This record gives sequence, structure tokens and C-alpha cells, in this order.
Amino acid sequence: MEIRNICVVGAGNMGHQIALSAALAGYTVVCTDIDGEILRKAENFADTYLPERVAKGKLSADEAGAARARISFTGDLEQAAGDADLVIEAVIEKLEVKRELFARLDRICPPGAILATNSSYIVSSKIAGVTGRPDKVCNMHFFNPALVNKLVEVVKGPHTSPGTADTVMEVARRMGKTPVLLQKEIYGFLVNRIVSAIKNEAIYIYDMGVASWEDIDTAVVNALGHPMGPFRLMDLTGIDLTYHIGMERYQETGDPRYKPSPVIVEKYLKKEWGRKTGKGFYEYK
Repeated sequence: MEIRNICVVGAGNMGHQIALSAALAGYTVVCTDIDGEILRKAENFADTYLPERVAKGKLSADEAGAARARISFTGDLEQAAGDADLVIEAVIEKLEVKRELFARLDRICPPGAILATNSSYIVSSKIAGVTGRPDKVCNMHFFNPALVNKLVEVVKGPHTSPGTADTVMEVARRMGKTPVLLQKEIYGFLVNRIVSAIKNEAIYIYDMGVASWEDIDTAVVNALGHPMGPFRLMDLTGIDLTYHIGMERYQETGDPRYKPSPVIVEKYLKKEWGRKTGKGFYEYK
């Protein structure tokens, strides 16, 4: 299937960067969100980012202008998705929200359109059943920051057709990404499953009063060679995301080990969510 038009649902940090990556790759893109302020910030980001790339010599003025002409922003989901060949959902990590959205997209989108979720943990088999096209539903998981990070995890559910997976892999390649294909679903996929093991152990060590989060981050960076420690990484991806993922998993399994740590709950309630709010475990100007 040839993809020409892409709709990105969710104009937050991940969504607007995915949309801009697709526009830079030559796709016609519509980015949509129910929050007008988030949508405005997303459009302002595009208007700032592209000229900056020209100033740094990374793009020509013509390339930047063409990319900007290919991306538009709207609060109207039907307008955004009505002609889409591929929809990439990048909304909050709550299963019911995603299921409601995919049911709407199934009614709005052309019959042949692929519906992909950027969820970092929720597998598409939990969403595909609300659509009449389960063979065209899969995970397409980008990593933050999506404009910079090359990896994309494409996850086939038992319902996903090989053609859908192949098409999404090719879209990722055209966007300059390095896609990896998971032949079956597993909670956390590849990267987050590994990272979560480190993150959860780091939180446990902190909660036990063994070391400060600064010293834990310092140890991981200097001994393991990671570019940043687990606490600074949570600030980057969003402590609210850590909270929601933990709550979703706990509610699904009833297993208390998945309940968010007290320090995560405290940060979440204070809206100290990391870089996006100016303060998390660290402070940001």
C-alpha cells in the first residue's frame, strides 16, 4: 500500500514531532488535538524548528518551506483523518481513551487506511477489536524526542496482516528512522521492557533510602555508559507517563508491584512531571 497522507492524532511533544518528521519525509500531514492550546504550541514549534534547521545548515530554505507547506494543524478530527492513508495515534496512555478514539477513526477513515498506535506499552490487540479493520491495526512506537531518535518499534498483533507491518516499516524508513519488527506482542516491547527493569530498580533503591536520585543517575551514567540516568530519563519522557503506565498495569493485573511508587505519585499530584512542566526530579529553566 502506498502512503501519501498521514494523520497524527495528539499534538503533544511526541505527536507534533512525529508529524513534523513525516512532513520532512515528503508526506502530507495533518496534526490534530482536542486541546486548542496544545495545537497552537505544536504549530508554533513547526514555525520555529524549521527556520532553526535552515540557520544551522541542516535544511535548505526550499526544503524547510516545502515541509511547512505539507503540514497543517486542526482541531477537527474528521477533517484531519478523512483522507488519511495512515493514522498515527499519540494520545494519553489510557486504554479506554484509545479504544474510543480508534472506534471513531474506523468510522471516519477510508476503508484501506492503516490505524497505528504510538503507545509505548498498550498492545494493539487491546484496541483492534473496536474497529472493522483489525488486520490494519498495529503499534508504531517512536521514541522521545521523535525528531532525533532513530528507533521505531513496529509490533504485529495476532490480528495484524503482514502487508500492514511491511507498509508501516517502509514509512518509518522513509522518515529516516531505523525500524525493528516484533513478530508478536509483549508488554513493554523491546526497549521499554529493558529500560523499565532499570527504572523500577532505581526507584526501589531510592524509596529504600539507599541513595539519592542524583547519585543513582551518576552511577548509571558513569558505570554503565548510559547517556542519562533513569530519573533524568523519566523527566524527559514525563513522570505523568510513568504514573499512567503503572496505574494501567496495576488496574489490569491487580498486582501491587505495578502500583506507582510513592515518589512518582507525589510528583504526579504536584504536576512536577519533568521537562514539560519545568520541574520533575530536577529543575529546568
